[in-house]
Amino acid sequence: MENIGIALILLLAVVVSGTLARLSPVAVPLPLVQIALGAAIAGVTGSRVELEPHFFFLLFLPPLLFLDGWRIPKEGLFRDKGTILELSLGLVVFTVIGVGFFINWLIPSMPLPVAFALAAIVSPTDPIAVSAITARVPIPKRLMHILEGESLLNDASGLVCMRFAVAAALTGVFSPVSALGTFLWLALGGIAIGAGMTWIVMKAKDHLSRKLGEEPGSQILISLLIPFGAYLLAEELHCSGILAAVAAGIAMSYAEQTGQALAVTRVRRAAVWDTAQFALNGIIFVLLGEQLPSIVAGAAQVVVDTGHHDPVWLAIYVVAINLALALLRLVWVWISLRFTLYRAARQGRTVAKPNWRLVVAMSVAGVRGAITLAGILTLPLVLDDGTPFPARDLAIFLAAGVIIASLLAASIGLPFLLRDLELPPEPGHQREEDAARIAAAEAAIRMIERLQHELGEGRGDADLYADVGSRLMELYRQRIDTRSKTGDEAEQVKHLEEIERRLRLAGVRAERDEIYRLGRARKLSDDLVRKLVREADLMEARYAAMA
Repeated sequence: MENIGIALILLLAVVVSGTLARLSPVAVPLPLVQIALGAAIAGVTGSRVELEPHFFFLLFLPPLLFLDGWRIPKEGLFRDKGTILELSLGLVVFTVIGVGFFINWLIPSMPLPVAFALAAIVSPTDPIAVSAITARVPIPKRLMHILEGESLLNDASGLVCMRFAVAAALTGVFSPVSALGTFLWLALGGIAIGAGMTWIVMKAKDHLSRKLGEEPGSQILISLLIPFGAYLLAEELHCSGILAAVAAGIAMSYAEQTGQALAVTRVRRAAVWDTAQFALNGIIFVLLGEQLPSIVAGAAQVVVDTGHHDPVWLAIYVVAINLALALLRLVWVWISLRFTLYRAARQGRTVAKPNWRLVVAMSVAGVRGAITLAGILTLPLVLDDGTPFPARDLAIFLAAGVIIASLLAASIGLPFLLRDLELPPEPGHQREEDAARIAAAEAAIRMIERLQHELGEGRGDADLYADVGSRLMELYRQRIDTRSKTGDEAEQVKHLEEIERRLRLAGVRAERDEIYRLGRARKLSDDLVRKLVREADLMEARYAAMA
């Protein structure tokens, strides 16, 4: 019962954190609010959640990585694949080597493999934290897509690097040749298992749905189980469960494009996954805050082993590591930009050189978050010989400090760097959207024409089918006409569409209010109220998305 109570308190803290972040007059990152609430819970209750590292890793990482792979914009991922790979692979290795040696030099009592493990786990970035910070300041969409793509891949590369470093700390042996072979097996095997499992599960699901019909609840549950299944199978075969979860998510995005699932399944599934993502990310940061007092106490005890006796050195270590991370990231971003400009010049393309503030913003936006915390908590408690894992508490504290410091730096620095910044023009997609809407409307007209003849043939009410079909086709033809206009006519059409959208929203909301009134007056059953309200909600969501 105690564990259930703790879980409920953590979930309540996540809910409260969202409200507090919205009430704040300044843009306080949601993760910082959650960390503060977690620390307050620990201070009030005096309790500490005992986290078993591998259970914590399994519970939180697979679904988060799976969802990142599922929802990342594929267009931006492939368009900027070179930049993303440079950041997610090259920068991770650069960070692990540079920061690893720096930490070992700064804290000689921390063994080099442990320093490399700490450097590896603080290398992944967290786009969700960046999104919370940049909610009230402009940020180029392309920059955000690069950060999302970088985070998707550097989660995997950073955690795999940490795995090698931990293995070296446990065994005391590290072979570059063996590590390369192991890395290839981990990476290729994990990707194949994750993509293969999603493909097999979705094929089997689609076959059964065609035979027996689709039940939305079971389809949603299947999507929730896929990342855990891919992760566990990959780990059982000694491959990377991390990459398996990411690959499963990317494969899921392609499987979803087949359009096999019912519309109601997609709507409900999106809502469930949004809730799961919010809850898991929130609980991770609340747990960080809840663990913080004991982490600080343990690290303060360990700092004596580093040759210092004043706990203030803990803060010095955190600041020094953050400065090293920021400097290495800035250097790498600058080198990557130079290389991109040089490559464009060689190809005869003209690329606008970005403002220096945008380059610095790219570096400051390297915020650490949930993956860093989840990964560092998986450090083993003991070595193979049964002795305590060296400097484990100190490593956890430093990782937690890096998370908090990077959040603070980004929350202060990004609004300053991006304010009144003349951003490079974003590529427009209005023409592609108009063409797609016209093509969809033409397909709908063809289907209505064919179906009205099939349904009305030989029936006494054939004229009714023709009349209804004509009215529907006229709506689609109007849509085609409006999307075919250009220039001032197009602007006028957009203005009319905006007026229509507002009026439709007002009408839908009035419908819903009346349905609720009839329900309160017991003139409608509860089931009917829920059904009608859901229809109104879906309609409102449709019109709101058109903004």
